[in-house]
Amino acid sequence: MDNRKEQILIRISGKDRIGLTNEVMSILSRYDATILDIGQADIHSTLSLGILIRIDNHLAGDVMKELLFKTTELGVTIGFEPVPDDEYEAWAGRQGRNRYILTVIGRSLSAAQIEAATGIIARHELNIDAIKRLTGRMSIEHPERNVRACVEFSIRGSLDDKEAFQSELMAISAGSGIDFSFQKDDMYRRMRRLICFDMDSTLIQTECIDELARRHGVGEQVAAITERAMRGEIDFRESFTERVALLKGLDVSVMQDIADNLPITEGTDRLMTVLKTCGYKIAILSGGFTFFGEYLQRRYGIDYMYANELEVGEDGRLTGRYVGDIVDGRRKADLLKLIAQTEKVNIAQTIAVGDGANDLPMLLEAGLGIAFHAKPRVKASARQSLSTIGLDGILYFLGFKDSHLGIQGQL
Repeated sequence: MDNRKEQILIRISGKDRIGLTNEVMSILSRYDATILDIGQADIHSTLSLGILIRIDNHLAGDVMKELLFKTTELGVTIGFEPVPDDEYEAWAGRQGRNRYILTVIGRSLSAAQIEAATGIIARHELNIDAIKRLTGRMSIEHPERNVRACVEFSIRGSLDDKEAFQSELMAISAGSGIDFSFQKDDMYRRMRRLICFDMDSTLIQTECIDELARRHGVGEQVAAITERAMRGEIDFRESFTERVALLKGLDVSVMQDIADNLPITEGTDRLMTVLKTCGYKIAILSGGFTFFGEYLQRRYGIDYMYANELEVGEDGRLTGRYVGDIVDGRRKADLLKLIAQTEKVNIAQTIAVGDGANDLPMLLEAGLGIAFHAKPRVKASARQSLSTIGLDGILYFLGFKDSHLGIQGQL
């Protein structure tokens, strides 16, 4: 190190105002200071600004005196701390360690919930570098507006047991009213390009086969089989064949009526608009039926759609059979890989979203697998989950802020 220079950490806090950083930099530039690090956070119009500079020894006193006069004039507080060469080198050497992003989502966030999350971080000896709020600030006069809260933690350190870390997060998520996403902060996280959705109970808030069965008078029988399949208690292929057989004789006009009244999941419209605007390729990979998948494909301009096709007789009624191969859990995972290859997308850049046991293979295959309002067994096996807010909560897992999306009450 050059002994004629030294490092000084400058801390400025107080009421934020336009031009403050520029005025500080104007002084530092006159003394030819090198900026080694800089960071700022604003909370309720109060700033906390840190600047680590390297400057000639004989200029240090003058620059600190001028900064002190200027910040007094601006009505903010300033402090200075010398940073020895060896301490700086040790700090700089730690910057190459692994970085992660932990996203915490809820309808609101309490101190107890943040304590639980940061407790896991501390137990695994990771350090929080930065904390950023992604959602707009809530109104205390109109609490019904923008009822969601999301905070993103930037974390650094060596994580010896990532599976244990994620398991602990999922365990507290189950009973605390918050969701987590834990991802390595690498180029793939910043460059997701393909997202694959389950359909029933994910993009739409119903199981279409159950609705068809209800209209045909066999609702209870089919619903019982569906629940057992989604919980993973019976093989999906076998259960699918049994359920389709019970639909024999149903007029296809009923399918159109159901399609016209599909209950779209909260946040789907917003999510699809953003994904399409940002150039994502979107796929539906469903164990449901092509008739309803095609309806959603037209509505949202979805690029790929794979589902199961029901056989229709010449009389316009279902035969109780299906056409082609069943789209089951293994098939979903294979299709995800196939579409990624077709689009020349690295598998690490893919996202999969689903709620049932037959979605687990693709959730585990994708770079980011999200269990959405999922069954307990699925949530326990997935790496990320989203259960507290709508489908557009996925945008926070991708690093979007409400201010990027034109949301009122934005940051």
